[in-house]
Amino acid sequence: MKNKKSGKLDAKTIDSHLRDIISGYVVKHYNSVHLPRKSSFVKGKTRINYAGRVYDEKEIINLVNSSLDYWLTSGSYAEKLEKQFREFYKSRRFLLVNSGSSANLLMVATLCSNQLKGHLKPGDEIITPAVTFPTTLTPLLQYKLVPVFVDCEVGTYNIDANKIKGALSKRTRAIFVPHTLGNPCDMDIIMGIVKKHKLFLLEDSCDALGAAFNGKLVGTFGDMASLSFYPAHHITMGEGGGVSINNPEMVKIALSIRDWGRDCWCEPGKNNTCGRRFEQQWGELPFGYDHKYVYSNLGYNLKVTDMQAAVGCAQFEKINEFIKKRRNNFRQYYSSLKDLEEFLILPKFGKKAKPSWFGFPITVRNGIKRKSLIEYLEGFNIETRLVFAGNILKQPGFKDIPHRVHGKLENTDRIMNDTFFLGVYPGLTREMIGFIVEKIRDFVHAQ
Repeated sequence: MKNKKSGKLDAKTIDSHLRDIISGYVVKHYNSVHLPRKSSFVKGKTRINYAGRVYDEKEIINLVNSSLDYWLTSGSYAEKLEKQFREFYKSRRFLLVNSGSSANLLMVATLCSNQLKGHLKPGDEIITPAVTFPTTLTPLLQYKLVPVFVDCEVGTYNIDANKIKGALSKRTRAIFVPHTLGNPCDMDIIMGIVKKHKLFLLEDSCDALGAAFNGKLVGTFGDMASLSFYPAHHITMGEGGGVSINNPEMVKIALSIRDWGRDCWCEPGKNNTCGRRFEQQWGELPFGYDHKYVYSNLGYNLKVTDMQAAVGCAQFEKINEFIKKRRNNFRQYYSSLKDLEEFLILPKFGKKAKPSWFGFPITVRNGIKRKSLIEYLEGFNIETRLVFAGNILKQPGFKDIPHRVHGKLENTDRIMNDTFFLGVYPGLTREMIGFIVEKIRDFVHAQ
């Protein structure tokens, strides 16, 4: 609008006009520089990554608009994305954090907060699988909790839920399970144990956005669940993650720990939300000590920037599309490799499970050497990955950690030695997957 006295356009109108111009140039730049060229794939020459960013001009427009806002910490985009995920999971609260690893840290720290009734204490035991990602385990060790390792299943690559009961002790307080590669754990068994023994349950859902068990999204069973938005995952903000909180008692605690440990819950840039900022007694502080500087937890600063969240908002709109493509890619692998089951163990999942695949896992058998196979594939520019840390107790940084093992970890060691996975991310084409299958078949038939 114009200023009536000067006849000049006001700042808001100028801002809107300039953003439209800039967005037009962003679209041109995307189409010229970033737009994938479908005809560019050359067998054996083009690198086939196991994961990667899939985006269009909308992510870049959001990112540029956020930079023009110049709100450098969490802001309107972060608020919007947290609301979208809270509605997606129908959770009590969803908190964005700066990584999936920080999400796991925040969940464990919340369980150990003195503000939580029946909180965890050093020496308490947490049941978890031995095939895991390091930062699923690390927070347990940092808070002096004792991981109790249970074997996994070859095929699902999840914790063997039937062995959890035998791992229980008087010191067991929680179960922490990852839904490995987007494949849901057997939540019937796990929830039965959790309810009977009144345990806390944490879900590492970093690989499993959109996966479901018996029609219920994973990440909605436990007290809290973590997500990762690293570029390899279902959607990305570059770096970033989130915690979906289902237990109402944990909402304020997790928010406090994420935001420096402060007791105040004001949003960035706001003051006196409680209306009693200078009117309360806190510990041994002077009466009326500024509530914004009262710290009720040992906390961190785990927040995201609004620019990250801006990318996440555009990615959120693509969740269903991405999951559908991942499932389709999985099916192409499975149907094409099914006749090789004499040599390869293909993925398995329960009747009630509806995976949202992060990768296509394969375990070799009958004389097939994993190292030889993946080196062969790499020779044709086909990228592969192992199932994370394998047996975490064999990793150099974890060999001397306090822990307990229930039973034998035979399948865990088998996964460590014989399993790898291929990409299913939406950036892969049918031609690429067809070429990967072709090279696997060539290798197997040559043995």
